[in-house]
Amino acid sequence: MPKVKPELPPLPPRMIFVRGGLIVLSALLLALALNILVVGQVRHLVAQQQLSDAFRAQLQEGTAPVSEGDVDEILLPDGAPVGIIDIPRLGVREVIVEGTDSGTTQLGPGHRRDTSLPGQAGESVIMGRAAGFGGPFGRIQELAPGDEFTIITGQGEHRFEVIGLRYAGDPSPPPLTAGESRVILTTARGAPYLPTGIARVDAQLVSDVQPAGPRQTRFTTLSPSQTAMAGDTSMAWALVFALQFLVVVEIAAVWAYRNVGARRTWIVFAPLTMLASLWVTGEIVRLLPNLL
Repeated sequence: MPKVKPELPPLPPRMIFVRGGLIVLSALLLALALNILVVGQVRHLVAQQQLSDAFRAQLQEGTAPVSEGDVDEILLPDGAPVGIIDIPRLGVREVIVEGTDSGTTQLGPGHRRDTSLPGQAGESVIMGRAAGFGGPFGRIQELAPGDEFTIITGQGEHRFEVIGLRYAGDPSPPPLTAGESRVILTTARGAPYLPTGIARVDAQLVSDVQPAGPRQTRFTTLSPSQTAMAGDTSMAWALVFALQFLVVVEIAAVWAYRNVGARRTWIVFAPLTMLASLWVTGEIVRLLPNLL
């Protein structure tokens, strides 16, 4: 007679809890990797296409912004397109958006609000991610003095020539004189997703300087989340709701495991757990540095 396989004793509640916790932790780590390496890249590509269409329409209509406000002098929201940067040597062509917090730089390189727009008199700061969400500025440290790139804004096309690359502690270029324009490309320094500092590429405008539009934001009023290597805590409440949703899903999964069975529980709650984990890790990514 065939041997009957003895049934395993049921797991005690403590072991069920530990196993559930390990499953949730694994799902969170997997979702974090997916968010940064896959979902983030796709989101960036889609956002860039939408921003490009919107900005080109504004250029044709003559409504592209030339200041911190739109044609109706209403403050531009974070993520509004303000320019297109083209760096032929690196194969980079990206729509620049207004704002530099962690959520905004997921869409594309961000223009720091308290600086002039590229091509205008004064200094303009553009921040871009080094690895995540397309990593548009991941190779700007390869730029050498004399390299040129262009930026298109509502005031036309502006040509810039690279002055040099600098890191923390390196001397800054000489101060601008009246009527000069400079742009500073800023990103994270170090291995991908493991930043060790900040890299800045200084470039001087070599085409005609345009008048600077009014700025409502000043250095003293700039939000800390808009500075280099800062995270965005303004949406921390969304992370709380996401975690609550994840907890509810896991409680329901435990109940279903005990009352419905393991197979049906996996079929229903595995996708829900991954969805909740993607939501949680998406909010966690906003807390990470904006140049990552």
